[in-house]
Amino acid sequence: MDDINTGTIMREIHENPTVNHRFGIGDMVRLSRTGPLRNAAPGLYQIVAQLPEREGELQYRVKSEREPYQRIMKEDELEPA
Repeated sequence: MDDINTGTIMREIHENPTVNHRFGIGDMVRLSRTGPLRNAAPGLYQIVAQLPEREGELQYRVKSEREPYQRIMKEDELEPA
């Protein structure tokens, strides 16, 4: 049941024109120099998914070729490549 509700909520958020992600799926980004330090691989990350707002901040799922897993990052932690 949670999967159905989550899908509905995510669809509504993605269809809501007031939510404006700065980066699109497939965009290449870097970790922001002004963001908090993370134990993350340096270099480029690809935007894999746009995620809904959480605590007033847009989020993304990103993937580096240097790591075997994806990370969830806030929009203000990323900058264009």
